[in-house]
Amino acid sequence: MAFTPQFLDEIRARVALSDVIGRRVRLIRKGREHSALCPFHNEKTPSFTVSDEKGFFHCFGCGAHGDVIGFVMRDEGLSFPEAVERLAGEAGLEVPKEAPEDRARAEAQLTLYGVLEQAAAYFESELRAESGAAARAYLNGRGLKAETIKTFRLGFAADSRTALKAALKSEQITESLLVTAGMLIEPEGGGATYDRFRHRVIFPIQDRRGRVIAFGGRALGDAPAKYLNSPDTPVFHKGSVLYGMHLARGAARKSGRIVAVEGYMDVIALHQGGLTETVAPLGTALTELQMEEMWRLVDEPILCFDGDPAGQKAAARAAERALPRLKSGKSLRFATLPAGEDPDSMMAEGGKSALEDVLTGASPLSEKIWILAGGGGE
Repeated sequence: MAFTPQFLDEIRARVALSDVIGRRVRLIRKGREHSALCPFHNEKTPSFTVSDEKGFFHCFGCGAHGDVIGFVMRDEGLSFPEAVERLAGEAGLEVPKEAPEDRARAEAQLTLYGVLEQAAAYFESELRAESGAAARAYLNGRGLKAETIKTFRLGFAADSRTALKAALKSEQITESLLVTAGMLIEPEGGGATYDRFRHRVIFPIQDRRGRVIAFGGRALGDAPAKYLNSPDTPVFHKGSVLYGMHLARGAARKSGRIVAVEGYMDVIALHQGGLTETVAPLGTALTELQMEEMWRLVDEPILCFDGDPAGQKAAARAAERALPRLKSGKSLRFATLPAGEDPDSMMAEGGKSALEDVLTGASPLSEKIWILAGGGGE
């Protein structure tokens, strides 16, 4: 049976490696890792390590190594499909039934990654072109350096209903594939497809492996929606992705801290200012899956949302969502910005030190819940 990479990643995200191994051997916490006597060979001195952050176990004595699926296979003598099915049950996930179309779907996903990569490259080239002058002026006005623009692969979508469509069709990419990838809109009443992103600065959204899976766009002129995101597709599920995670993971592991802010520009400004362990949800309230993604890296992610009522409402919603998912040693902290400020503006006005002061003073989840329950005011 073939399982999609997304399904396997979902299992790894939902089932903590230390929980599974801890039922087999006694784990001793050492910093952000655990150690134990190896369950696969006899030893008197612990040489077996478990890292939830990195998602693998390793024995320095016998060389045993793997992820949570590999551990269950080795420990219980199960085949790969059997181990996946057992862990899926533990995670509350329904195992997809294999059918001929499943393999076709997996192949289509690989094709979608290629389409989205070509779209990202096209948007990047448009930003550098003469037509991208207004977008470059906007980004320069926000204080972004050329290196930052390149790192985040920022781009530009022209004010045209067919520019991207024509460019990618010339590369032998079909309209139906562009619709599936979320790049074209197919009118409900029929008619010609047209570009989803028009006259916008483009923010490629990448998965933890750095693959482009979707886009966000910021309007340069008057538009009903200031920000627009790709719809959910076979490779993109908005509630499970954090913007900037592919760049933040290493810094978060090294610093032991990860910071969640509200928007694309907040993430980019903080990365440019030296706070490279910063991520953001995609225009929605922080979800349980996004919290678990951060908990895989650190024990207490810091939420640093805007200092306006909407930002504080988002923080309160995150606190309420976190409670049912809390496990031993896992929680959240809340950094409160001055009224009217956001992380981007604070970085511009006060630099990294101003943000560090706010982050250092972050309050624990218990205090936030106490306030929400009417026990105090902010």
